[in-house]
Amino acid sequence: MATIKFLYRSTKPKAFLTLRFQFRNSQKHDLIFDYKTKVEVLKNYWSKQHTKKSKDIDIINLQREINTKLNELENHVLNEFNNKNPDEVTKDWLNNLIDFYYNPKINIDVPTDLINYIDYYIIEKKFDITTSSIKKFNVVKHKLQRFQIFRKQPILIKDIDENFKNEFVKYQKSNNYAQNTIQREIGIIKSFCKHARYFGLETSVQMDNLKLERQKVEKIYLTFDELEKIEQTQNLTESLQNAKDWLIISCYTGQRVSDFLRFTKDIIRVENGKNLLEFTQQKTGKIMTIPIHPKVIEILNKRNGAFPYSISDQRYNEYIKEVCKIAGIDTPTKGSKSINFRKVEGVYSKYELVTSHIGRRSFATNFYGEISTTYLKYVTGHSTETMFLNYIGKSNKDMALELADLF
Repeated sequence: MATIKFLYRSTKPKAFLTLRFQFRNSQKHDLIFDYKTKVEVLKNYWSKQHTKKSKDIDIINLQREINTKLNELENHVLNEFNNKNPDEVTKDWLNNLIDFYYNPKINIDVPTDLINYIDYYIIEKKFDITTSSIKKFNVVKHKLQRFQIFRKQPILIKDIDENFKNEFVKYQKSNNYAQNTIQREIGIIKSFCKHARYFGLETSVQMDNLKLERQKVEKIYLTFDELEKIEQTQNLTESLQNAKDWLIISCYTGQRVSDFLRFTKDIIRVENGKNLLEFTQQKTGKIMTIPIHPKVIEILNKRNGAFPYSISDQRYNEYIKEVCKIAGIDTPTKGSKSINFRKVEGVYSKYELVTSHIGRRSFATNFYGEISTTYLKYVTGHSTETMFLNYIGKSNKDMALELADLF
């Protein structure tokens, strides 16, 4: 027995409905899977009008239209479930079933080579992946194309095994790619192969266990003392002063560059006498409400309540390096920087290692131990404390030493 409900699970005024699929397997375990459908409705309509009788012809027509879409989708899922062993029903089964419903295949052969499969994968997952993910997948595809030319034979999905991994790692390192870059790419390649396996393609028995150790990297951040030096830096050009203010804002809000560079005075709220920022994170779609730090208020006050003017990520990266150089943030620091589009490790003046990401890490690291980790990971968006501690570079040894200080 299986049941389906449609839910509005969003804080936004308009969103896609979620299909909730519930059934019981042979072990009498009740399982629940959710899937975001392609049926988009207004929150007000769903909560107040969808199930109510109405004399408004527009609402009646909309109710019929929505119900038709939902009934057709529900019948499709339940009919397929009735022809399936309940013990074989998984979250992936539901996802692919509904993907097929929205994107029926017209006798297209599934590619068996990895490079062509990446294009197939992107088409299959187009409703579930972001533009940035597509760009990332295409970068991996272009590297594999060069690797395929180098090895002079096609890269088949069934051949992604330990030998392939070793060969790929050796080739990438010969082209000066960093260990962690290669490690991420192997993870992406495995995702393609797992997706291909679901469609019946042969994969190596070694594929699931392919791993490459992640190399420990230095966590670069700006200390409170360094931030003070930056704040006191004078006689900057208008563009550098603007970038300096954005840098301070980033270090006291803990947000990604894709979010804070879009801040405007329109997102400022005052609740119970407290100044807050309310915005939607571009990467996650999550609605955030965070307090405004006094350092940020100082910048707003000198700018008549406005944030600095918007600039591109690229310009911001260039300008903050120059700001930090002028401020004397030049302590010899171990790290890696991009040289000819490759990450090269070494010891550099610290300002050379400053990037747009440094604000978020500086916020997390500087306020760790002063503010509850629960609140910090809410602001930074980390889902677990383990992820947060890894982000700021806290090891078990660090935690033990800090705990010893309290004894």
